This record gives sequence, structure tokens and C-alpha cells, in this order.
Amino acid sequence: MATGLNYSIIFLLIQEEVITVEEEIRLQKLIADRGYCSRRKAEELIVSGAVKVNDVIVNKLGAKFSSDVKITIYDEEVTTPKDIKYYLALNKPLGVISTMQDDRGRRTIAELIPPKYGRLFPIGRLDINSSGLIILTNDGEFANLIMHPSSEIEKTYEVIIKGIISNNDLNALRKGIMLEAGLTAPAKISLVESCGRDKTRIRISIHEGKNREIRRMMQALNHEVLSLNRISIDILELGDLERGKLRAIPEKVIYKMKETALKKREKKRL
Repeated sequence: MATGLNYSIIFLLIQEEVITVEEEIRLQKLIADRGYCSRRKAEELIVSGAVKVNDVIVNKLGAKFSSDVKITIYDEEVTTPKDIKYYLALNKPLGVISTMQDDRGRRTIAELIPPKYGRLFPIGRLDINSSGLIILTNDGEFANLIMHPSSEIEKTYEVIIKGIISNNDLNALRKGIMLEAGLTAPAKISLVESCGRDKTRIRISIHEGKNREIRRMMQALNHEVLSLNRISIDILELGDLERGKLRAIPEKVIYKMKETALKKREKKRL
């Protein structure tokens, strides 16, 4: 009987060791973790049918896989990156698309990134007729945190508009402008000055990331945007960075931006 008991104990020990199952991860997170793009962009790619897992198209969100699966996007394999995380500030010039590729053959920000950084992707975007600060990284989790609406990361722009802006218009911007998609969040106005005949320079801060939002806000007030330049994202400032140039973002700035985003998200949950 003692021998049988010993065998039972050994069997139980072996059984406990065998029951180890790796937790599966959502596909969009796997793509972001491998440094291909942000989670939000990964979701768009999945729905569009551009993503394959083990050579099979996966076009529905919510699918989960183990961390070692083969992932291809547009038939290019997405491999696990090195542990080095890059965080770069770019001063995007006019006439450049803020994506890594363009099917119309236009110039993209990818042409401004030295090969030594490997695959990077932008956090957010600026339209082709806008310039200024863009963050480039291979850290998908950081990108998702900064871009998520609940983080309410503030972005500041210097905008030159046609015409002289009235106090009524400024008050409307501060309260929110009604657009087709609904009421915009209140904007902060920190500078208003004349800059030549029939032109006004304003400095405006918003935390929403809707497409061409400032241009549409000004259009609703009957002001044409003549130039738009993003000068800061949260505590990160463009400063004297030359157009088309890159510089590394200090680790303490990245840490502070993460801290700010997490605090705002936590506050919204309460």
C-alpha cells in the first residue's frame, strides 16, 4: 500500500508540472508588441484583411493567439523586434504624408528616418498641408496609451488664419464648435495676435485627435487656415528642431507623458 501511495504522489507531481498553458493574446496587441504599429492601426489592418496568422487571413477583431505565431501583413512577416525601444521627435515638413507608406507615391515620413532605427511608426498624424511635431516609436503600448481618447493628451498648434478673429469666435472655440460629427471638446486659446493685413495668429490646444479638426473648426467660423504647425504634445515641445529633422526624446519626458496619460484615464474611471 505504501508503494501505491508513493506512485500516486509522483503522478500528482508530474500532473502539476504538465498543466502549464501559455495565455493567448489578442492579435492587435501581438502586432503592436512586435513594433509594427499601434494597436488602433493594427485593428484597422486586421479588419481590412491585410493580416495573416500562420498564412491564414484573420479579419475579425478579438481573435487570440500564442505569442510565437507567424504574422504577416501585406505578405511581409512581422517579427519580434529587439528589446531597444526608440522614442523620436520629428518636425514634419509641409508636403510630406505622416504615414510610413503611400499607395499614391507621395513622399512619406519614412524617407526621413535613418535605417538604423528599423521599423518605427507615428503616434497620431498631421495632414499633408500641416507641419510640426510628430512622435515616432516602435513601442506599441506607449503609442496606444498616448493616442487613446481617454488619455486626453493635449496638443498645441500655432495657426494662422485669414481674417480677424472676433471675441465671439474665440468664446465659441473655448466652449466647443458644432461640427457634422458633433460638438468638439473645449479648446484652450493661449495667444491671439495680428500678423499682417487681414491675418491672425492664434495658439490653440486640443486633446481630441479627429481628422483635420482645427481646419474644420475654423471653417465653421468662416476662417480659412493659411498655416498650421503643431508645437507641442503634452510636455514635449518642438522647440528649435529643424524641419525634416529628428531628435531623441529624453526618457524622463516619456515617463512623465505615460504618468499623465494613466492619471487621466484613471480619473475618468472614477
